[in-house]
Amino acid sequence: MAVSLDQIKKIGVVGAGQMGNGIAQVASQFGYQVLMVDVSPAALEKGVQTIAGSCDRLIKKAAMTEAQKSELLGRIKTSTSLKDLQDSDVVIEAATENIDLKLKIFKELDEVVKANSLLCSNTSSISITKIAAVTKRPSQVVGMHFMNPVPLMKLVEGIRGLQTSDESFQTIKALSEKLDKVFVESVKDMPGFIVNRILMPMINEAVYTLHEGIASVDSIDQAMKLGTNQPMGPLTLADFIGLDTCLSIMNVLYDGLGDSKYRPCPLLVKYVEAGWLGRKSGRGFYNYAK
Repeated sequence: MAVSLDQIKKIGVVGAGQMGNGIAQVASQFGYQVLMVDVSPAALEKGVQTIAGSCDRLIKKAAMTEAQKSELLGRIKTSTSLKDLQDSDVVIEAATENIDLKLKIFKELDEVVKANSLLCSNTSSISITKIAAVTKRPSQVVGMHFMNPVPLMKLVEGIRGLQTSDESFQTIKALSEKLDKVFVESVKDMPGFIVNRILMPMINEAVYTLHEGIASVDSIDQAMKLGTNQPMGPLTLADFIGLDTCLSIMNVLYDGLGDSKYRPCPLLVKYVEAGWLGRKSGRGFYNYAK
């Protein structure tokens, strides 16, 4: 029998990057004990610093007090070993969007985390059914896709794998709502789910528009902001997400759906090959190193 919502006290997070530390912050904010795990001690240190900085911004807006920040940070522990997640009631994987890495993580989590715990993936495009199949508890594996930045974005996209039980799915829905998120179900476990099935082809088409010389970076972003009332243009958004992540998701869509309309733009491929990954590398469609 899998854990129920009222039994969830400890939440494990795998990955200390922008998604992982955001999930850790939100879980702690709502009173859960959090263990954030990453293979890199430097990434863990940076993740905790990012959470502290996020809290400082909330304090400036009078949305948090210094005491609340101290309590929040006090509920977050870190580790470089997945074995330390053994007592977690729910584990949320937020590692790099790489299928082989995720399968490796879930195999190990299945071996070390207690049998009634739920295992979730923050994957933005990879099959939950495939991830669940490498565990001995496929009915307890759920897709729990948060949006970036996690503390500010309200959506959690819930994905039910072929093997996911109703009980497990409803528990994750209830947990998401307890974290003050709006939970939207992707009825079918198909590449890209809802958000990235729609968003990534739009971004990819914006890159094609640049690649084919139709318009400049600024013109493309301005046109989409002012013409469709988007808060940021698609190329700015791609830089924010990470061009490597965008390419990975496009490859999942292209491979999984077999339709040429999902073929990644050659310019996107070249930028990733050059190491121009967006904000995190200092260069993408815009130059952030100035």
